[in-house]
Amino acid sequence: MKNKMQTNQRRQFLKNGGLTAISFALGIEGVFGIGLSSGNQLFYKKTMFSLPDKHPEMTILNDRPINAEAPAHLLDEDLTSSDRFFVRNNGIPPDKKDIDPEKWTLTIEGESAKQTKTYTLSALKKQFKTYTYQLTLECGGNGRKEFNPPAKGNQWSIGAVGCAAWTGVRLKDVLEDVGIKSNAVYIGYYGKDTHLSGDPKKSPISRGVPMTKALEEESLIAWSMNGEPLPYLNGYPLRLVFGGWPASCSGKWLSKIVIRNKVHDGTKMKAPSYSVPCKPVPPGSKVANEDMCTIESMPVKSLITFPKTGATIKLGQVLPVRGHAWAGDLSVSKMEYSIDFGATWKTCELGTPANRLAWQAFAAKVQFPQKGYFEIWAKATDNKGIAQPMVLPGWNPKGYLNNACHRIAIKVV
Repeated sequence: MKNKMQTNQRRQFLKNGGLTAISFALGIEGVFGIGLSSGNQLFYKKTMFSLPDKHPEMTILNDRPINAEAPAHLLDEDLTSSDRFFVRNNGIPPDKKDIDPEKWTLTIEGESAKQTKTYTLSALKKQFKTYTYQLTLECGGNGRKEFNPPAKGNQWSIGAVGCAAWTGVRLKDVLEDVGIKSNAVYIGYYGKDTHLSGDPKKSPISRGVPMTKALEEESLIAWSMNGEPLPYLNGYPLRLVFGGWPASCSGKWLSKIVIRNKVHDGTKMKAPSYSVPCKPVPPGSKVANEDMCTIESMPVKSLITFPKTGATIKLGQVLPVRGHAWAGDLSVSKMEYSIDFGATWKTCELGTPANRLAWQAFAAKVQFPQKGYFEIWAKATDNKGIAQPMVLPGWNPKGYLNNACHRIAIKVV
């Protein structure tokens, strides 16, 4: 029974992995003629829909709202380029032709703001010191498609993550310019995206973070990504960036920030949105909202970005493997790989982060003992000694925080 289950799981893994042929300088030949989806295209109501300014291999999950992720091999760059950065929208972005950066404004107000103040984008650039940080953003539901029983929502696989160089002003500098009352506990954001219903009175999403996160050095109001204006689908012309926390905290098309004297109560702030059971529950359980806790720092995780899953290598050849690892508010202290389904582990080379909350590169040179089918598993451990699980972690109704080891398929001939 166990062997049959493992075989079925492996078949499903191969299917979900979208195995495809690859070749590179070492002479690797392609195997596994399993077709991929159409990537950056989606038939919706018999109409072809594609993403503007995004790589053609991006996988579109749906178009209303727009959500798309990158396959692992597209994330091999040190910094995730704008055309490969995932898209997670809750509503309808403002029409691009209606966005004028010269007229864009950001208002700061709220019960715990000492005054209400509005800044133009130009004023933010002139009045405050500019900072650039490499920051990792990951959707809280990244990996949702692996949960069983299935969880509702976008069925993300592994590509709803990226690390870019974000440029802007520190949120703390702007909040301190407005003035923060001593009773401030949270900030919330509002953007110019609109609700799917078209009702202007409804907000598609309005989340936020505690003041401790808002006042961190790396918390930014950003207008640039990798030295260029923000991509339209990623918040152009202004957004928040909170590295290491669910990307839903980093509001896009930013127009207003409120300083609150309580936990922000905007749309999708309350359970079950972006919340997990406060204590472990059996798979398939119904969990009351009052028994759910809001997600804050994301768990330790890693991703193999080279080679592409489905590679064929000749026996005796050395296979270079590389990828990225991250750990929410923490850092990664150790990176390992296994080629025997987790029975034994070997250490990878692990780079240091460019700055706090940036992902870390890892690399290894892998040799295989014989011909046949293999999987390379990757496991990261954070600086508090917590490692990725080898199997799906605690089930939760919304399918959040899947940080199980990433694995790719290799055939040795």
